[in-house]
Amino acid sequence: MLKLLSILWNSFRMAMQELRVNKLRTFLSLFGITIGIFCIIGVLATVDSLERKVQNDIKSFGNNTIYIDKWQYGGGNDYPWWKYMKRPPMRYEEMRFIKTKSQLAANAAMMVQTSASFSYEDNILTNVSIYGISEEFNNIQTIDIENGRYLNETEFTRGASTGVVGYKVAEQLFGNIEKSVGKEISYGGKRVIIVGVIKKQGQSFVGGFDFDQCIIVPYRYFASVYEPDNNQPKIMVQAKETVPTSALQDELVGIMRQSRRLSPTEDDNFSCNDVALFSEQVKGFFGQVSAGGWAIAGLSLIVGAFGVANIMFVTVRERTSQIGLKKALGAKRSTILTEFLLESAFLCIIGGLIGLGLVGLLSIVLSSVLPFPIFIAPNIIILALSICIILGIISGIIPASIAAKMDPVVAIRTK
Repeated sequence: MLKLLSILWNSFRMAMQELRVNKLRTFLSLFGITIGIFCIIGVLATVDSLERKVQNDIKSFGNNTIYIDKWQYGGGNDYPWWKYMKRPPMRYEEMRFIKTKSQLAANAAMMVQTSASFSYEDNILTNVSIYGISEEFNNIQTIDIENGRYLNETEFTRGASTGVVGYKVAEQLFGNIEKSVGKEISYGGKRVIIVGVIKKQGQSFVGGFDFDQCIIVPYRYFASVYEPDNNQPKIMVQAKETVPTSALQDELVGIMRQSRRLSPTEDDNFSCNDVALFSEQVKGFFGQVSAGGWAIAGLSLIVGAFGVANIMFVTVRERTSQIGLKKALGAKRSTILTEFLLESAFLCIIGGLIGLGLVGLLSIVLSSVLPFPIFIAPNIIILALSICIILGIISGIIPASIAAKMDPVVAIRTK
């Protein structure tokens, strides 16, 4: 153990000495490693942080949730929108029918949405989303209340003209979220009493719900003001914890066909959209982006590996007499080989640490500009150091082998 620690210390000391004595040569040789690690870690950290943000946004649609809509989510160049447009809209009675018939669903909720301009005293806010929801919506879509309370069962049953508003709505209409609760805002000749303010959510990259600039009202109240069929009605159904969404999806297709009394020869006039598919698509996309980052950084790492190998060849030539003296005093081949491999690895680690430092500075700058923080995960740091060690061993294996095989008599005589 003491011998291994001695070898490690000597290798580290030699690597640092190489940096001090030949600063420019070592810097230029390590530059490729630094740029390679900078590219790889920079891409991986950015992609990983962005993927986390997008995946969290997708989770906001609800875990293990199926959206029943007349539209098929996704699509492409051949998306038959004309076919889906002719389909009948989702109905509140169908949501109730699903709750009665489904054995696999934990929660089911109806949702409709539109937008309007809201005013309070002299303040007017345009393009505010209005979400009309049924009782179990909050079980599927977790809504955290910053101030006040959420809608209660009585308000859902009676269709009361009460609502909870988003953080931006409260700020822009009232100036202070604490002053929002109990206030009455108006739109199109109608009035809604605010009972709560939703906690700030932040910008979403995948669309969906804009809880920062919205008002959530009971479905029955929404239906008394607007025509639900014309305002993007959809049914949200969440599976029980042990039930896969694929099984729930199959069950819902049968229930909806039964509800709409479709014959076996008729096509479905609805779509059961699995939110989990979005998550898989996102993983595939970001995997391709990461692969592109690896390809770009790989070239820099190859150049850097040749640079480190060149340093080690020069180092072996400069220390030939020292190597001969060590072998004459009884140093084994394995000891000489290990010392040079470790020195090569330490040089690559130094270059990698410089690259990691640059990525850290870049992440601080980007986090202040982008709408999501750049986070360098521990596994990415471990990956970077592992790459440096492997590159160091590969770069130093030939020079180290040459040093280990030297004849001590010949080596001592070399000047």
